[in-house]
Amino acid sequence: MFIQATITMKLFTFHFAKISTGAAVKTLLRPPTGEQVPGLTHAECMWKMTLGAPILSPARMQLRHLTMFAAWESQSAIDDFLAGTQLGRAFASGWHVRLAFLRRWGHITEFDGLAEIVGEQDPEAPVVAVTLARMRLPQVPRFIRWGRPVEKLVRDHPGVTFAAAAMRLPRTVSTFSVWTSQREMIDMVRGHSAVPQPERHAVAMVERQRKDFHFEFTTLRFRPIAEYGEWEGRTNIVPNRN
Repeated sequence: MFIQATITMKLFTFHFAKISTGAAVKTLLRPPTGEQVPGLTHAECMWKMTLGAPILSPARMQLRHLTMFAAWESQSAIDDFLAGTQLGRAFASGWHVRLAFLRRWGHITEFDGLAEIVGEQDPEAPVVAVTLARMRLPQVPRFIRWGRPVEKLVRDHPGVTFAAAAMRLPRTVSTFSVWTSQREMIDMVRGHSAVPQPERHAVAMVERQRKDFHFEFTTLRFRPIAEYGEWEGRTNIVPNRN
């Protein structure tokens, strides 16, 4: 059973869409707000990136691939946005997943109202993980050095069905990953996965504790409710336990 995290943050979505570069830039400069979109609590719009891609490559920052991570008051608010706004219709042509909040670690101002943990924590259930960070710009080279091995670990992990990164200049970075089970994700975080160099995430976290890359950072864990559309020919990205 999903337990509401706050009065207004009842549901979350993560969207992927292909739009024109001009429209993507306009959206990043002026993302949707609750004043413009009824029922929207907060939205983070970013360019999609390929996890583990070389820093100077077209795959690293895909200017026509837009992502949005958003908190909503209701399912109907999501539906109205997708059907009734120009940006929403663009996202409706791509893929998105609707999410129920489970757990928070760390801090981002826009999501301060979230509890640390709510609802059931089934270790064998599919889970979606979202990280969101505001970078300390002088720490970007260190972040890249320690972060890219972790990106490759997540990208290639057998427990992941889909993973991507995203960013909005100059400071915001994010990752999104869909896992076959919460257990697989936790094993990866702790360095216990049966993969080459399983300790990469744990080692990076030690380095982050030594000297933080960010001035704000949070990892959010969600139970996927439903997915819609397709992304690059793929559907059924969220694992089905049945």
